[in-house]
Amino acid sequence: MIDIQRLPKAELHLHIEGTFEPELIFKIAQRNGLDPGYPSVEALRAAYAFSDLQSFLDVYYAAMRVLRTRRDYYDLAAAYCERAARQGVRHAEIFFDPQAHTERGVPFGDVVEGLSAALEDARERLRITASLIMCFLRDLSVESAMETLRAALAFRSKIIAVGLDSAEVGNPPSKFASVFDRARAEGFLTVAHAGEEGPPEYVWEALDLLRVSRVDHGVRSLEDRQLVERLRLARVPLTVCPFSNVKLRVVPDLGHHPLKRMMDAGLVVTVNSDDPAYFGGYVGDNFQAVVRALDLTSDEIVTLARNSFEAAFIDDATKQRYLEEIDRAISAARA
Repeated sequence: MIDIQRLPKAELHLHIEGTFEPELIFKIAQRNGLDPGYPSVEALRAAYAFSDLQSFLDVYYAAMRVLRTRRDYYDLAAAYCERAARQGVRHAEIFFDPQAHTERGVPFGDVVEGLSAALEDARERLRITASLIMCFLRDLSVESAMETLRAALAFRSKIIAVGLDSAEVGNPPSKFASVFDRARAEGFLTVAHAGEEGPPEYVWEALDLLRVSRVDHGVRSLEDRQLVERLRLARVPLTVCPFSNVKLRVVPDLGHHPLKRMMDAGLVVTVNSDDPAYFGGYVGDNFQAVVRALDLTSDEIVTLARNSFEAAFIDDATKQRYLEEIDRAISAARA
């Protein structure tokens, strides 16, 4: 029997601000002398009844305003790594939203240095490798994104890729084509959220205009047969987030989630947690729940785990080492 929680896996769609558990929000707010905005941890958790992406973002951005110092960002990333390690994560590629912090006066360097220090410590303590992906907020201007990209150049060695997130509808990938052109010229890899609430056309734009290596979410790709064929032939990974899709009403429940249909169509799908503090569980929890809801086979579980490393931005030797860890875990389970 495969232990899904402990099965080695990579997490490729994880917003570090979305791992901000209420207990830590209150702790950091108190440390910084700030009002967390809610009378108790329980009251904050009760606010996590979202009707769509925007209703979630309203709470999400309000919570992160208590983050002010390098130590705060260290504590945030360290807490995620501890939880992830307990759920079998061996490698993580972590989104962060610098604009949500710099617009509050937090220095860009404090955000990056705090997060990076925690990831370096996790490598030593927890045997987790991790990288940072800087995301542009798509509901802000192109000029703001370009300014953020210029600020990131001083920290080029600490950021592996750039991405695109936040409110999708009405903010197509094409809006940021020039920013992504500059990012690629500077040597960054590119990813983008597309095809979650937005239409399949946004996935086409992410591929053609932003030249992404992975599509984040992409669940609406199934609505376009030509798009499915392109994703299948090019083996473009899709970083799917089951709990998130249910919580934000993209699908009614896990039993109706398209993940299995995506796999059956030959797409390279991975399972991730997106914003686990808000959506009810970390990546191992997402794995377990979707396996039950969709009656996935052992082979399909292994495929999802292998896909996560195959899709990761890691060198071939590291990738092979992690794939061999999966093989050993499967052999031990079958012994």
